[in-house]
Amino acid sequence: MKITKKTMVSEILKEHGDIAGIMEIFGVKRVGGYGFRKLITRFISVRTAAFVHRVKLKEFIGMVENAIAKKNN
Repeated sequence: MKITKKTMVSEILKEHGDIAGIMEIFGVKRVGGYGFRKLITRFISVRTAAFVHRVKLKEFIGMVENAIAKKNN
């Protein structure tokens, strides 16, 4: 899966599962429990998530890609 600014966070969760624990390593705080994240991520793109977490978009995409890579190893 190619992560872009238009990728919906729900698509990432669907394909890779919960990566919140790994994202915390990069300084991105968890938002609620997994069930709550699954609900709200249906409406949030990677671009919006980067804005909400106050991380530059390119940096945020890198964090997501790194989190997915760590989870898959």
